[in-house]
Amino acid sequence: MSTNEQLADQVFHQFLALTRMQRQYARRIIDEQSIRPRDLSVLRFLSEHDAVTVSQIQEYIQHSPSTTSTMIADMEAAGYVTRTRSHEDRRVVFVTLTAAGRAMLAKTPLGGSPLLHRELRILSAERLAEMSSVLTELNTLMQGQDTL
Repeated sequence: MSTNEQLADQVFHQFLALTRMQRQYARRIIDEQSIRPRDLSVLRFLSEHDAVTVSQIQEYIQHSPSTTSTMIADMEAAGYVTRTRSHEDRRVVFVTLTAAGRAMLAKTPLGGSPLLHRELRILSAERLAEMSSVLTELNTLMQGQDTL
């Protein structure tokens, strides 16, 4: 096996390890806390901000407006968030974290994507630019050009 093939296999196995860690964390959160990891991610986002709009949450989680609204409605029904219409513009809805949402965050171990998000913030701009470039390339490679 050539050096290039060995390195390609090494990168591939590191990628698989990352995806496996993410899945394991997700399963653990669902099993132990009975909350979906993406909902937990939104709670963490809300904990870093006073009140955010539904659009801001949608932008953060990169989901459709309908998926985001359904997600927020489910979290509101569970008591983790509240929705409040803006007094200035009734079309704007603010979402805030409740005491139950804060309690969920306090009892849930930090891991997976939330941990990665926190840790990325301490890296240098140069290192983040390198990583962004590599991840963009991986994303492009995974989209592929081959047709089945």
